[in-house]
Amino acid sequence: MEAQEEEEEEKNVDVFRNLLETVDSNPDDASVHFNLGVFLWQRGEQEEEGSKEQAAEHFVRSAKLNPQNGDAFRYLGHYYARVSVDTQRAFKCYQRAVTLNPNDADSGEALCDLLDQGGKETLQIAACREASEKSPRAFWAFRRLGYLQLHQNKWSEAVQSLQHAIRGYPTCADLWEALGLAYQRLGMFTAAIKSYGRVIELEDTRIFALLESGNIFLMLGSFRKRFLEQPYALLIIQYFNFNSGIEQFRRALEISPKSVSAQYGLASGLLSLSKECTNLGAFSWGTSLLEEASRVAKSTTCLAGNVSCIWKLLGDIQLAYAKCLPWLKEKWSPEIDEEDFSNSILNWKQSCCLSAISANNSYQRALHLTPWQANIYTDIAINSDLICALREDDKHDPNSWQLPEKMSLGGLLLEGDNNEFWVTLGCVSGHNALKQHAFIRGLQLDVSLAIAWACLGKLYRKEGKTQLARQAFDSARSIDPSLALPWAGMSADTNAGIPTTDEAYESCLLAVQILPAAEFQIGLAKLALLSCHLSSSQVFGAIQQAVQHAPHHPESHNLNGLICEARCDYQAAVASYRLARYAINMFSGSKLKSHLRDVALNLARSLCKAGNALDAVQECRDLKQEGLLDAQGLQIYATSLWQLGENDLALSVARELAGSVSTMERASRAASVSFICKFLYKISGQESAIISILKMPKELFENSKISFVVSAIHALDESNRLESVVSSSRRFLASYQEMARMHCLVALGKLVKQGTEHCLGFENGVHHLRKALHMFPNSVFIRDMLGYLLLSSQEGEDTHSATRCCIIDNSHSPNKEGLKSAFEILGAGAVACTAGSECIQKFSFPTCRYWCLSGPGAIQLLQKWLHREPWNHNARYLLILNFLQRAREERFPRHLCTTIERLNFVAMSNQVYLKKDICHQYQKFQLILCASEISLQGGDQLGCFNHAKNASMLSLPAYHLFFAHLQLCRAYVAEDDFKNLQEEYMKCLELKTDYCIGWLCLKFMESHYELQNDLSILELNFEQCSKERQSSWKKWRALFNLLQGLISVQKQDFLRAEKFLAQACSLSDAESCTFLCHGVICMELARQQCDSQYLSHAIKSLMKAQEISLIPLPFVATLLAQAEGSRGSKAKWEKHLLHEWFSWPPVYSLELGRGLVLIFWPYGLKTATSWELRPAELFLQMHLLATYSKAGSESSSCVEPYQCQQRWVLRAIHLNPSCMRYWKVLRKLMQLSPLTDQVMRKAKLS
Repeated sequence: MEAQEEEEEEKNVDVFRNLLETVDSNPDDASVHFNLGVFLWQRGEQEEEGSKEQAAEHFVRSAKLNPQNGDAFRYLGHYYARVSVDTQRAFKCYQRAVTLNPNDADSGEALCDLLDQGGKETLQIAACREASEKSPRAFWAFRRLGYLQLHQNKWSEAVQSLQHAIRGYPTCADLWEALGLAYQRLGMFTAAIKSYGRVIELEDTRIFALLESGNIFLMLGSFRKRFLEQPYALLIIQYFNFNSGIEQFRRALEISPKSVSAQYGLASGLLSLSKECTNLGAFSWGTSLLEEASRVAKSTTCLAGNVSCIWKLLGDIQLAYAKCLPWLKEKWSPEIDEEDFSNSILNWKQSCCLSAISANNSYQRALHLTPWQANIYTDIAINSDLICALREDDKHDPNSWQLPEKMSLGGLLLEGDNNEFWVTLGCVSGHNALKQHAFIRGLQLDVSLAIAWACLGKLYRKEGKTQLARQAFDSARSIDPSLALPWAGMSADTNAGIPTTDEAYESCLLAVQILPAAEFQIGLAKLALLSCHLSSSQVFGAIQQAVQHAPHHPESHNLNGLICEARCDYQAAVASYRLARYAINMFSGSKLKSHLRDVALNLARSLCKAGNALDAVQECRDLKQEGLLDAQGLQIYATSLWQLGENDLALSVARELAGSVSTMERASRAASVSFICKFLYKISGQESAIISILKMPKELFENSKISFVVSAIHALDESNRLESVVSSSRRFLASYQEMARMHCLVALGKLVKQGTEHCLGFENGVHHLRKALHMFPNSVFIRDMLGYLLLSSQEGEDTHSATRCCIIDNSHSPNKEGLKSAFEILGAGAVACTAGSECIQKFSFPTCRYWCLSGPGAIQLLQKWLHREPWNHNARYLLILNFLQRAREERFPRHLCTTIERLNFVAMSNQVYLKKDICHQYQKFQLILCASEISLQGGDQLGCFNHAKNASMLSLPAYHLFFAHLQLCRAYVAEDDFKNLQEEYMKCLELKTDYCIGWLCLKFMESHYELQNDLSILELNFEQCSKERQSSWKKWRALFNLLQGLISVQKQDFLRAEKFLAQACSLSDAESCTFLCHGVICMELARQQCDSQYLSHAIKSLMKAQEISLIPLPFVATLLAQAEGSRGSKAKWEKHLLHEWFSWPPVYSLELGRGLVLIFWPYGLKTATSWELRPAELFLQMHLLATYSKAGSESSSCVEPYQCQQRWVLRAIHLNPSCMRYWKVLRKLMQLSPLTDQVMRKAKLS
């Protein structure tokens, strides 16, 4: 090290000696003096005394010799500022240096520092502005000017200066931070967030940037503007903002754990996010966020306990916790202990009350620190009112002021003109007169205060002033449509008929979506009961949240039970009704006690539906002992006894019900008579029921409900003994819907009465419904029933008619048990259609003549249905089958297979498939076969085998299990296990099936794998099966002949194939593919045997195929052109060839997202998003057409102008480069160069 230092010292001495010699030789050279001065200045920096003074002398000489050298003045400025401490001279030197070179950052910064020390801010701005105007690259000036403008709150000017400075200092975190602050003060929050984000990227320890960006995110998330059309999109944005702000504060705390600002911001962010969670109904999530916020706020009070806003924030968090805390009821079993339920309610109330008391203490501490803060008084008032509500302290002394009222008045004493404080006083007061005065005073201060109008409307409605209440709610809604209370208030007057029940339901639903308050949610459930929307998923979610926030209200449990019962979840309904009973027992009010009978009846009904008839009977007996068993209870009692097998007792109860019919009201009488008729039919049979009905007084049947029951029994009576009763009762059908439903019932009667022993009379029922549809064209019920019957008839054309007659209603609600909805009919019809899809011509061409709804259209409707009713196993079942059909058409792409696997996994986990009835077992059978097919297509032979084996073991009729063994045959084929294949094939022959398609598949497998059997068995079974199809037997027979013809083609037996195909054409004249196959075989026979007769048959069949096809069928026109060309007709050859060209879609659009496809054209490369579908052979045929047109015809010019013969061939080669015939044609068309010969040789090698 010493040697290196000595060596450097010697070098410096040599340099210094050379510089002195240069100065001596050139004393008038300014640059020489400047270089020597710089050398001496650097030596002075190394603590050599006297060097800087000597350097200053040379800088002075250099400046005198060259006054334009700004660097010399800069060093002189440094000397006078740092060494001799002559501020005035230093200022002048720096000023001169900046004047000569505005880009000199050192001089500029030093000059501004001197001015800043002297407090001359104006001169700083002037110097920076002068330098920035002289040179756009004076970035130091823009930076210093931006800081100064920021200090003077000139935000817009500071933004411009800082933006320019950043171009010179792009990695300066201070500049980005200052720019973010300027944007923030201007309200440009997005730009501010980006600037602060850049600061954090450059230096991730910047606390200020983290805190300010977090504050901006919280402010953006707190905007309460709601878009009622798209509320969820706004909520997602708000959640993102809150979450981003919270993340910024967390990062700040990692850097500085004791930062009060970061802790305060984090607690505020958690509080804001919890409020959004509460508004969404996510109470548990909101509670967990509030618990964390409370911990953070408490730790903040330890760091800064004398700051009022921190204590207020802690109080806000604790108050929100008291309001948000859910009951957190576990999944109660039907056998519930009343004491446990009571304890859980008391514990929940106690937790809420303790949190509210803690909030009161926090607010009082904040008020002690800042007694002049009026809003703290109102916070204490609101919190005290909540404590009174939780303690159920509703006794108000009219002669004394309550604590909430006193605290509200305290806030008004400080800010008497605050309209919100007046509204708070009205809300917490227990005196109606004071309430009204407070709300009106708030409106006097601000007539557009929507919450004051809404609260005033609520007060008027409570006092029975309906008209004033409606006017107040209308005013509130017009001012602020995003306020929930007016919408809920307008829905509460359904008894007066204004609004209607459906309008009230929609209004209350909107209120619940805006604010999920338990009061609104209970009201929504009541309106859903009146408007038949109990099965709605929105109502179900709302009442579940209401139970969490109002578990002590019996109404919430009772309504929850009704909703569960409507969703057929009877066990949950039983549990809810028992909770409702326990909640009633916790109160002593006579009004609530009177509800015990309704809850007990609901409980008995649910027990009966759940199969627990014994408990239902006990409930009814308890009600009977108390004298509370009315007509509805007697019906439940009789039904439960019948379920227990005690028919005599059940009949005695029914007689007791019949004895009280004369004293009932009209509505109850109709329900009771209907029940008696149905009950007699179930217990005593049809004969006894008819005799009893004929004995009843005719006056009892003067009701539409009874008319439906009697008509249903009449529909099953072939003797028509109830004709007179039915005809007289139908006169009382009043509404449009009742008449339409009666026509459906008549159709079902014709279905039964006019059918055969083994088959229902579908044609008669369908004929009647079609006539009824002309009278009631808008009846959804008739359309659905007609579609269901057409779908059940198992005729191909009827299947397509079924999908066309159904209408999807946007306000769809689940149908009653036993009826099929339009979604089910459309989904099943799309699966039943065996034609190809018309939507993706890459895979196939449409063959369906009826244009039924299929493919993506049906799938989208079913997805919408499943989204509305995620619990509906029928929706998921039909969606899986439609996805399977689409996957089959598209050759089983991986993404569709994955979708089907996921849907199937969810479907099979549904406990409904544990039921042993044939309906659910058949659906399970289809789902297992679907899983087997997906496994087979994915190469998982073991999975395919296991699924098929499981399907074959289900308890189903043999004609269904046939398809499980057919699937096993396919699995054994995939494994080349022909021994087991033969066994499964024989099992299929033993089981048999009623579906022709099964025999066709088995026939194909038999011929393809040469399976041995008695040759007549399969044909006889198919013959018997097809004859049962009545009108469609010819179609199935034609398909069987088509299959045999194709099998003969595989065996090269074309004569036999022609006979089978000719028979198929004679049986079915509507299948274009049959005529196409026959035409092709005839052309092949004409080629082999040189027989013009076969050529004539081919032309006839191909013309027929072209005539009946849905769209121009590819290849048909080409074959016709070849046939006509063989007969020497050039005009027809040209005509058919042109027809073939236009029968193909020109391109196929590929869904590649943002990607593009490069397509090679003979005349260059082209960027596009499409692909050619026409085959290569067609382009070669167009080459022949171009050759012919060159000889005298102009026909080919209408196809693609300016296409010469050579380019047609080039395009054919591009599509099929491996065909040497195309290359040979190209060789003849062009004069080959040596390069082309080389290309041709490479093509041959490839």
